[in-house]
Amino acid sequence: MIDPLVQRYLDHVRFEKRLAERTATLYSLDLAKLAELAATAGVGLTEVQPTHIRRWAAQMHSAGRSGRGIALILSGWRGFYTWLGHEGLVQVNPVLNVRAPKAAKPLPKALTVDDAVQLASFQNESDNPWLEARDAALVELLYGGGLRLAEVTGLDVVASASARGWLDLQAGEAHVLGKGSKRRIVPVGSQAVAAVQRWLAVRDQGLPRRAQAAGAALTEVQAALFIGRNGTRLSAQSVWKRLQSRSLLAGLAAPVHPHMLRHSFASHVLQSSSDLRGVQELLGHANISTTQIYTRLDFGHLTKAYDAAHPRARLKPGSSK
Repeated sequence: MIDPLVQRYLDHVRFEKRLAERTATLYSLDLAKLAELAATAGVGLTEVQPTHIRRWAAQMHSAGRSGRGIALILSGWRGFYTWLGHEGLVQVNPVLNVRAPKAAKPLPKALTVDDAVQLASFQNESDNPWLEARDAALVELLYGGGLRLAEVTGLDVVASASARGWLDLQAGEAHVLGKGSKRRIVPVGSQAVAAVQRWLAVRDQGLPRRAQAAGAALTEVQAALFIGRNGTRLSAQSVWKRLQSRSLLAGLAAPVHPHMLRHSFASHVLQSSSDLRGVQELLGHANISTTQIYTRLDFGHLTKAYDAAHPRARLKPGSSK
């Protein structure tokens, strides 16, 4: 049986606030839960205190309810007690300053080393050679340098005062403009350098004829390192589409997006070096806490590290050492 106060409130949200029926139904379920918890605690709905609400929120969290789910429930309860306050039935809203547990940040999606190498090594022989050279260079810079998508698409062919970024192929370095307009220098591996050189050898074939005829004068059309079929700077959306298509053609189980290659770069460097500070510098993170999100070491890697390093792991069954 629905508590009379709850029923009055549900009538209020249905007929006076004119909330959707589905919303009213969800409120009904959440308030039925509140009434049940209050009854179990031996208190009336108008006698509930913030300590009760906090305890119940903690119980829901321990039972596996997500932080988002608890937040929605608390929102419904908060509205109920706001209404009770307007009706003069409670003096203080017990839910007012209670917040749901923070939802755990999901681990970044990263490719395995084998999948990343498979994608980077893939050659699409059926594609236009011009597009193939460009897309191969894009993959190498995204995975080999851990660059952000905007940093890659912002690269120019040569350094200039107006350039957001450029490559120094001789030094094996990428000069990029990251978040917060902070510049940094990122090492570029030999595979990426070779891929970019192959792209530069054919890049101008994609320029409109009027740009090709302009000679050495660099217009915006000519300045961009990565260009589309119309000769203009390649857009982020185009890179997304090309990378997703390329990853499936390469035989990967799911499409890959650009930031996944940045995650993979960070994860794989950390697995090999355990140098969190170094990866922080490579990624251009202001705070080390941001870089810690990328410490995605798969269980197989941890098991191998344990087996190789821990003295107890090397004991054979039955050994008394």
